[in-house]
Amino acid sequence: MEYIYAAMLIHKAGKPIDEATLKKVLEAAGVAVDEARVKATVAALQGVNIDEAIEKAAVAAPAAAPAAEGGAPEAKEEKKEEEKKEEGKSKEEAAAGLGSLFG
Repeated sequence: MEYIYAAMLIHKAGKPIDEATLKKVLEAAGVAVDEARVKATVAALQGVNIDEAIEKAAVAAPAAAPAAEGGAPEAKEEKKEEEKKEEGKSKEEAAAGLGSLFG
């Protein structure tokens, strides 16, 4: 993740994201640099419009948050009701099973 953060920092500074710059930022942050990961990150970001990707991520995240907040209490209540129903059924089934043993 630190490789992506470093790339975003370089992008924000208006510099080209290349191996040398990415390596310098990571070293300055005290990260043990893995040359293969540096190359992979730079290659993965070639041709990517970073501003557009950030905008899409920023728009998608808040839209999902209200749905999760509103639905959470109802989901918990539904789970409790289902557990109670299942618990009641399992006790009844167990009792019926025991009854058949004693015929």
